Amino acid sequence: MNRLTYVCSSLFLTMIVINATAYADSSANALKSVITDGTVDGQIRAYYFDRFFGKNATNLSAFSLGGFINAHTGYLAGFSADVGFYTANSLGANRVNPDVTLMGTQDSINALGQAYLQYEIPQIVLIRAGNQIVNTPWVNGADSRVIPATYQGVFAQVSPYRGWNIYGMRIFRWKSRTSGDYYRDNLYYKPNYDSDPIYGGVGGLPDTDPTSNGILAFGTSYKRYGINAQAWYYNFYSFAHTVYGDAQYTLKTGSGFDPFFGAQVNRQWEGNSLLNASLGSGAIVGGIPEGNGVNSTAWGVIGGIDYNGGSSLLGNGQLAASYNEIIYHQGAVGGGAIVSPYTAGYASDPLYTTSMIRGLVEMGPGNGWKVKWTQDFLSNQFLFMAAYAQYHLHTAGYANDIYGDLTYFPQGWIKGLSIRDRVEVAHGDLSTGYFIYNRVMLTYAF
Repeated sequence: MNRLTYVCSSLFLTMIVINATAYADSSANALKSVITDGTVDGQIRAYYFDRFFGKNATNLSAFSLGGFINAHTGYLAGFSADVGFYTANSLGANRVNPDVTLMGTQDSINALGQAYLQYEIPQIVLIRAGNQIVNTPWVNGADSRVIPATYQGVFAQVSPYRGWNIYGMRIFRWKSRTSGDYYRDNLYYKPNYDSDPIYGGVGGLPDTDPTSNGILAFGTSYKRYGINAQAWYYNFYSFAHTVYGDAQYTLKTGSGFDPFFGAQVNRQWEGNSLLNASLGSGAIVGGIPEGNGVNSTAWGVIGGIDYNGGSSLLGNGQLAASYNEIIYHQGAVGGGAIVSPYTAGYASDPLYTTSMIRGLVEMGPGNGWKVKWTQDFLSNQFLFMAAYAQYHLHTAGYANDIYGDLTYFPQGWIKGLSIRDRVEVAHGDLSTGYFIYNRVMLTYAF
């Protein structure tokens, strides 16, 4: 071997060693960053419910203390993982006439609410597989209790342009707000179907009915230049096909008063729904236990103004008025009611006029209107909301809901704490004539 060959060979081997060492160091650093760049967050929540009925009905109450802790790893070549543990505990307080919608009839609920793998290229693509929170119009966390509803499946989001997103998801099972595990059912199944302690839904399906095969959904959204719009298709297998869209435009005037207006539409169909009366389902859809074949059409409009009070006493606020209608279809499931397997009874649907405890999804075909005021006070330390909703129903007649909501956000060393009291008085479409629902919630987020 001549000297030149020797030198070149030595340099080549040296480069291999250096590159191998650098790669090993880089891999070690990358693996280390998965742990060191990880984050942990959580929430502690205490909730107290009181439900007061008229006409000598039994009043209900319930208490729960719980929350969640969530750990998310750092990223390795775009991949990461997340694990979230959820818990709710009655502390023995719910032994007499409990409001089972808070946490069912159990003394405690413990669940692996989130446990997923994720791949992400920021602002371009996100793919998530496993147990996760989902936030779409007709499939969402319905987080007005101690623990949210979560879903088991695959969710993907692609962002081809600034402000524009495209979504797709396939959900196989879900965990309700009162369940500790994942099941192939929904809110139209009875409590304890397939051993699922699910409460707060509308129930009705016989125990002999087959399990749900979940959801297939696609959607898109655009938010820019004052426009906030979205469109979705859902296939609630064996229940209903749904096409939903809404759009809202806010005119930015620069004066502190910004008017907005919007509209929404929902269309559903399914000839062989498990809710068909011919199958003996007995399910009450939109308050009407009748019909064969899902055939539902609903629409709505909203308008109002966002404003800035311009002082520390009176901050940002909003005044809004809205209207919704579900068209009656004789002979259809629920007389044309909206079939909503993951919000019915939860009152977490996207209709503009839905109140805290119910809306047209729960009460059926007809129309409703709502006015709502939202206001920040004292440098955003207080948030106040008040609303009045009135419903004119095809079969159940007249109903209305009066709503008040006040939240206090302490500052200083207890920042992260919130104290909220929500009250709603409901009249009509009730066997008791009226009831008053009061929910007091203390939350500390960390």
